Amino acid sequence: MSVFKEILPEEIDNNTFELIGKDWALVTAKNGNGCNTMTASWGGLGIMWNKPVAFTFIRPQRFTYELIENEEYFTLSFYGEEYRKALQFCGTKSGRDYDKAKECNLTPVYDEKAPYFSEAKLVLVCKKLYAQDLNEESAVDKNTVLPNYNKDDYHKMYISEIVKVLKK
Repeated sequence: MSVFKEILPEEIDNNTFELIGKDWALVTAKNGNGCNTMTASWGGLGIMWNKPVAFTFIRPQRFTYELIENEEYFTLSFYGEEYRKALQFCGTKSGRDYDKAKECNLTPVYDEKAPYFSEAKLVLVCKKLYAQDLNEESAVDKNTVLPNYNKDDYHKMYISEIVKVLKK
């Protein structure tokens, strides 16, 4: 198990298009005394309200959505290619039915704010600042946006301050 070093958000030297769109991330939140996680391949990092932020999008039917709604903090964590199968599992199975950490041999670490997994190569501890439901009426380019939604299952967007960055 490698040791994490805390860095500043502006010291993240990874290409965020690769981190989120290609490598994927796990979004993790507390669940009582444990945690639940789900895979995310949509989102972004940037600056908003003079703070480093993460843009995270979660569908309301996901179990992790319930947890994030009830918590002030959550984590985004990123992994090497050797964890691709684990991330696929976490993106297709529900935490209502599985202990994903156990199923994927991931080791939870309970930070004072939010949980993450020791196998990650990069962890962002995020504090929710703003949340808004996406909707059909707000879609400007409906040909791009609407094919991604069935049965009115629009994501909720969270803009969250990156309060801590841990890197191996």
